[in-house]
Amino acid sequence: MKEFLLVSDFDQTLSFNDSGIVLSEMLGISGFDHRIHGLSNIHLIQQGGELAYLLLHDPEYRRVRKEHLVEVGKRIRLKDNIRLLLALLQDVDDRRFSFYVVSAAPVEVIQSALAGIVPDDHIIGTRFQYHPDSGEIQSILRVPAGYGKVAELERLRSTLPLSHDRIVYVGDGSSDVHVMMHVNRLGGLTIAVSENTYINQIAQRTIVSDDALSVLVPVLEDIVGWDQMRIRMYFDAHGFFLREWDKVRKDSLTICRAETPAIVSDLEVV
Repeated sequence: MKEFLLVSDFDQTLSFNDSGIVLSEMLGISGFDHRIHGLSNIHLIQQGGELAYLLLHDPEYRRVRKEHLVEVGKRIRLKDNIRLLLALLQDVDDRRFSFYVVSAAPVEVIQSALAGIVPDDHIIGTRFQYHPDSGEIQSILRVPAGYGKVAELERLRSTLPLSHDRIVYVGDGSSDVHVMMHVNRLGGLTIAVSENTYINQIAQRTIVSDDALSVLVPVLEDIVGWDQMRIRMYFDAHGFFLREWDKVRKDSLTICRAETPAIVSDLEVV
């Protein structure tokens, strides 16, 4: 059995919702997107770590306790068939994938959302230190955002251990750029599950679907080496069929008229 490591982001990769938005709606706090945008513009923290910063420093979020984060996890809407995806990854043509979640979302949110699906020790998220009496967040112990995801990925790889070319990373946004570039450089496979412009320029494959099983398609093609017919037969054998499978190459251009006409000189044609 050939061993591989498949690491996935959480917010909008395994779920449809951003943890910060669900938390803000639950507590009746408005302006979450505006606050995140402001933090991103000043580059104070690594992209993806904005929620952790708000929980520690923003007066309106200071009332958040561990039980609030657990409740948020219960309200997160997950993509379909995550449990089945993990089961199928245990044996794909003599290949076995160890599945981990590495995300800047609070670990309590992820563990609550994926309870009974992904073991807690396979979930790496933002960890806080809480006041023993009040339960208030005192400090941030770890934020796997930006380059922090690279460090966590390397720690996982060293404990298994695996070569770099047996790593698959799945993500959806700008906070995954560093880790995807790292995996690409070392010969692994990177998969984007959104149409985010920045990440699509870096990820080797882009898969857009509401079903977590869609991640299997690039894995079966690029790692196992199956063609489309065999992949369709594989899904059919497990009670699914690929109704729509469009492979699209997309060029996105913005063309502007020059304010000053270009000066064309005489050219000598040889």
